[in-house]
Amino acid sequence: MLSKKTQYAFKALMYLSHEYNKGPVLIADIARKKKVPLKFLENILLELKKAGILDSKKGKGGGYYLAKDPHNIYLADVLRLVDGPIALVPCVSLHFYQRCSNCDEKNCGLNRVMIEVRDANLAILEKKTVADIADM
Repeated sequence: MLSKKTQYAFKALMYLSHEYNKGPVLIADIARKKKVPLKFLENILLELKKAGILDSKKGKGGGYYLAKDPHNIYLADVLRLVDGPIALVPCVSLHFYQRCSNCDEKNCGLNRVMIEVRDANLAILEKKTVADIADM
């Protein structure tokens, strides 16, 4: 399941997609309209900014805005940034690999199946963008 944090990140990105090229949006407006706790959203938007997905403007007329076209923000990138691995077990993760303790990966049926699950998920998540979930 997607964590609440990732769900909130996607909600904020969908909202900002509809405001793309219209100027910065106040965090409070995003939080209110998407029903996301303000303090939680502040941390999420900061993470997205550090990753170059968002940018911000301070002062009057300030707020957050997409630093990239929503068609170029891939769901897999956001998911990894916010939640970490997409794979369900660490021994099949492409970016966060860790060997499972007491396991022989070459002879592990779970490993083989989880590789298929990972690849199926990635086949979708690496092609779909924020624009897709924002119905743009």
